[in-house]
Amino acid sequence: MKTIKPLLFALLGLFLTMTSCRTEDDVNIDPPTESILQPNSALASQIQLVTMNDGSIDNIVYNANCFTIQLPLSVTINGVELTITNVNDYDDLEDILDEFDDDDDDVEIAFPITIILADYTEIQINSLDQLEDYADDCNDENEIDDDIECLDFVYPITASLFNTSNEVVATLTFTNDYDLYEFIDDIDEDDLIGFEFPISIVIADGTEIVINNFDDLDNAIDTYGDDCDEDDDYDHDDDDCTNCTPSQLESILTACSGWYIDELERNDNDLEDNYNGYLFDFFTDNTVTVTWSGNTANGTWTTSGTGNNITVTFDIPGFDDINDTWYLDEIDNDDDDNETEVSFEIGDDDELEFKNNNCN
Repeated sequence: MKTIKPLLFALLGLFLTMTSCRTEDDVNIDPPTESILQPNSALASQIQLVTMNDGSIDNIVYNANCFTIQLPLSVTINGVELTITNVNDYDDLEDILDEFDDDDDDVEIAFPITIILADYTEIQINSLDQLEDYADDCNDENEIDDDIECLDFVYPITASLFNTSNEVVATLTFTNDYDLYEFIDDIDEDDLIGFEFPISIVIADGTEIVINNFDDLDNAIDTYGDDCDEDDDYDHDDDDCTNCTPSQLESILTACSGWYIDELERNDNDLEDNYNGYLFDFFTDNTVTVTWSGNTANGTWTTSGTGNNITVTFDIPGFDDINDTWYLDEIDNDDDDNETEVSFEIGDDDELEFKNNNCN
């Protein structure tokens, strides 16, 4: 005799109660929504939208929000050959793209490749023209699309299924979005579906939330499903500080002395050479001291905001090229080269980057 898990007993008991208590007048009796996932329900559709393939995750390779390119993938960028085997390798591609500001950054894809659509359908692509044809069917950047990217399920998730037509009982465990998406896609009107609660979801700010039933899940998706910037754009640099904080920036800048300007561009003019030999020391009382050729200047620096919207305002007498309110673009620690870089920007053109070789 097969051993049936407690959740299956609950489903079976619920089904038997429903059927044994029905009369000819009780045709509309339904199980409690918090216990059973209704096939073809709004919640089932919402679960599929959460688990759809997010086509924007590899926009740094090719601008298309409705499909991803299957890995491994070989590309050539600015003459450098790179094999991308996992999503972390997109950071290596970004490093090459960001190395120089005045190059064309042409990413050449080695065909054939396989693209994966939002519903996980796989299609072989043999040329750039064919890839462009599929990309033309995608929404443009930052247009509303179907997938929900502002929350994720924490796996594994266990579900139990009882089919009222053939009385088949099954317990399934899902370890990724694809498995859960396909499961929801395949259930039919004769299936009774239960999850083994509690489960957890992670929302956009990294907070993990415990979900105790389907009503909780429905409410959480409604609350957090649109509660973030889904980053469906083609700017690979605009999310480098998603997890940055003003205190982190302050700690890094004040932890070591002797910062120098590695890049400074204002109004399409490269000005960093004007500051050769200038050293910047930042202090916890929000003062800054600049020294060069036996000279000293004192000023202030202040921070505010969170994540990708942290601003820093510099006010140093005599430093009009720097004095402004800048947006923090990226904090980069390179342990191999013992370098720390902190970069700021104003709009798409003005850039300021401080570097230190003695912070690690």
